[in-house]
Amino acid sequence: MRVSSEEELAEAVRGACAPLTVRGGGTRPVGSTGAGAALDVSGLAGITLYEPGALTVVAKAGTPLAALEAALAAEGQRLAFEPADWRGLLGTAGEPTLGGMVAANVSGPRRVQAGACRDALLGVRFVDGTGAVVKNGGRVMKNVTGYDLVKLMAGSWGTLGVLTEAAFKVLPAPEAAATVVIGVEGADAAVRVLSAALGTPFDVTGAAYLPGEGALVRIEGFAASVAYRAERLAAALGAHGPVAVEADAERVAALWCRVREVAPFHGKAGDVWRISVRPSDAPGLVARIGGAWMLDWGGGLVWALVPEGSDLRAALGPIRGHATLIRAAAATRARIATFAPEPAALAAISAGLRARFDPRGILNPGLMG
Repeated sequence: MRVSSEEELAEAVRGACAPLTVRGGGTRPVGSTGAGAALDVSGLAGITLYEPGALTVVAKAGTPLAALEAALAAEGQRLAFEPADWRGLLGTAGEPTLGGMVAANVSGPRRVQAGACRDALLGVRFVDGTGAVVKNGGRVMKNVTGYDLVKLMAGSWGTLGVLTEAAFKVLPAPEAAATVVIGVEGADAAVRVLSAALGTPFDVTGAAYLPGEGALVRIEGFAASVAYRAERLAAALGAHGPVAVEADAERVAALWCRVREVAPFHGKAGDVWRISVRPSDAPGLVARIGGAWMLDWGGGLVWALVPEGSDLRAALGPIRGHATLIRAAAATRARIATFAPEPAALAAISAGLRARFDPRGILNPGLMG
């Protein structure tokens, strides 16, 4: 079932007699049960409002992310939270869309400085599980009517409503960027140097670690400022290990694309987990994993590649965090939930929200538990 307007979508949801699996570009089928008919919303595409001077863009949910980013780049602007493309990681085709990005709250390495997708989201339109059209938020940051509901849609994975349009705050693209590479080995050393970098006054916009490649610290801004801060940052971090500065724009962009898209795990067999923890807990977690791993967000995000069927939630032990199963075979997904079970109080709130927005339980059933 493919819709091309908000009215068609609302009618399709109202008339549904069975569960619906919401599909945009089809690039992030994380945890999809495949239950019910596919509801294709990729026909809801196009930028409906772009005001570069107001740093605001509004687009329909099926708009290809590449098209939106190209329009912003033409005006020297960007989505500050650095959305990732997981096609290489998940082995999927299609085109990432705006709606899928919001539904998954996809946020890249720059989250440590610019915040997540939900932090840039100003307003949304969506169709809830009853077929009603809901509008929340606005097109400028000062309009905070319903702001919490706007944020709630980010990361809801289509279980509360089917997004039709979203408004974003955008920011100017930087004139230059550089990456300071520190030759350290192991999670302990990596977290120490990344924490030290984030604690400096040099406005770090990326802090990651790729085993075998070193700790990576990115700075962006005006060319003269970037050059000065890269030199000072390299000097400040020199005590942790050998330091090199990469200032070539193309190589810097390619390096952070590898981090953002989890490139070291592309084409490699095994399950992929995404685990959010306190950076100080990352070394202990890595010691428990027993597979390949990499760090982002200064150690607050651990990506792990482990043998098929491994349940990394058990590996968390006393460590507080959230483990999400991003890539796995159907047999593993049937046994291990995609998302971590919520504490009882939070689960009750989540259930209440789903009952309010999707009382029939037809939108992406079973995805969030």
